Amino acid sequence: MSDTHQGGAVATSAPPSSVGEDLAPAALAAKYGLSVSGARPGLFEYVRDLWSRRHFILAFSSAKLTAQYSQAKLGQVWQVATPLLNALVYYLIFGLILGAGQGMSKDVYIPFLVTGIFVFTFTQSSVMAGVRAISGNLGLVRALHFPRATLPISFSLQQLQQLLFSMIVLVAVAVSFGSYPSPRWLLVVPALALQFVFNIGLAMIVARMGAKTPDLAQLMPFIMRTWMYASGVMFSIPVMLRDKPDWIADILMYNPAAVYMDLIRYALIEGYSAHNLPDHVWMTALGWALVFGIGGFVYFWKAEERYGRG
Repeated sequence: MSDTHQGGAVATSAPPSSVGEDLAPAALAAKYGLSVSGARPGLFEYVRDLWSRRHFILAFSSAKLTAQYSQAKLGQVWQVATPLLNALVYYLIFGLILGAGQGMSKDVYIPFLVTGIFVFTFTQSSVMAGVRAISGNLGLVRALHFPRATLPISFSLQQLQQLLFSMIVLVAVAVSFGSYPSPRWLLVVPALALQFVFNIGLAMIVARMGAKTPDLAQLMPFIMRTWMYASGVMFSIPVMLRDKPDWIADILMYNPAAVYMDLIRYALIEGYSAHNLPDHVWMTALGWALVFGIGGFVYFWKAEERYGRG
């Protein structure tokens, strides 16, 4: 309050009202017809916004894939050479020295091993890219307004494109060892589609966790390596664990990485019969895809307004 003396008169002015006193930011914005900057949109609005940016997602993933090996002389050849070299190393160690191919002929074990490495690498690369999707792109996140989910989706799509390119080699390996094209090969399409949905959901989960805890990116290689050894990439789980309690083999066989690998092995490899698959394997694959796809998307969306801040 202030007093003004003029000609003997005294004028008193009331103190200015506190604008927005005791109002939350959202309520204050609504009071003056404004919107909260960076506020999380509704779930269905968020999905529509993502769909409107589908062309950006495809272009961004393709550009990242092209740039990935741009500095290497062999370029995109490394997309196939890397998992093939891994398969060679694992075959020498696990196949020849440790005898991990028990219960399988050479014509089955080599496609079995190569398929496992290619398919698991698809999930592994999606997770490793997803954990850095936000923390590794803070400049983009802070500079532009867009649905942050486009980043982990783009990185998962990039890995799918790389796998599809590598499938040419995988098919060649299968044919070379006596597994020729048949109607069963068509099962690869739904199996990869379910795995892709699962990968997106898992990438979104680790993207949110990595945005809050960047050190998770340093821990993730150890987690993924453990997961790989527990998923039967180099050996048949039922054969290797035949002397162990049944529940151990069941847990390992029903884990999502093993489920998707076995489905694609069954589709491509002539000598890999249905008795190698766990019961209700397609329902299990669908369940993993829905739980992680939907759950991971909602989990990521709930922190939308916090990405890139702090």
